[in-house]
Amino acid sequence: MDEKSKLKDLVLQAFHFRHATKEFDPNKKISDEDFRFILETGRLSPSSFGTEPWRIVVVQNAELREKIKNTAWGAYGKLPEASHFVLFLARTKVDTKYDSDYLRNHFKTFKQMPDEHMEKYLSRLEEFQKSDFKLLSDESTDKLDLLGKDRALFDWASKQTYIALGNMMTAAALIGIDSCPIEGFNIEKMNQLLEEEGLLEGGRFALSVMAAFGYRVKDPNPKTRRPFDDVVKWIE
Repeated sequence: MDEKSKLKDLVLQAFHFRHATKEFDPNKKISDEDFRFILETGRLSPSSFGTEPWRIVVVQNAELREKIKNTAWGAYGKLPEASHFVLFLARTKVDTKYDSDYLRNHFKTFKQMPDEHMEKYLSRLEEFQKSDFKLLSDESTDKLDLLGKDRALFDWASKQTYIALGNMMTAAALIGIDSCPIEGFNIEKMNQLLEEEGLLEGGRFALSVMAAFGYRVKDPNPKTRRPFDDVVKWIE
């Protein structure tokens, strides 16, 4: 077997290994080195227009874990047994609107865009947000309304966090570590809790999704998926 075939086989093995782990072994902990590797795959993930509209919060504090367990029904069976618990926060309109201070600083400082190029890039982003994906409401506001007119822009940022989440779960599976993505929570209650804990920076962030990482207690049932030809369609 050549090197490429070996790599492909390893990746497919990881996808078959990965499952939404419901029970974690509380006696087995992920090493700092291994979890740093998993986090790095999240940090290096792609995002729309390279905006990186996320923050990855690793919650190891027992008191906060208990609060999350009692607020998010989907986390109840994962905490405190999971080795590591992660919140994926998405930036809100304050930071993701085309004319935000965050984007200007991000493109200038971290992407090192020349001013002239940055202005053209932001102009293209403005067109994308206004016309292509219709992410902006007619009425402007600086405050995120999760259930109202600014939901589209937040959901666009939230989509990016799922790319990082997927890459982190795959990276974990490649080195034999289990994970479980968690959407089982009331968004308003969880955002209220995280705001009270000072994690949302006064509305600059809101919760997108959560995930638990650790080691399984028991092996799962065989993986089931719809047939390849039902999922994949070729247009020749």
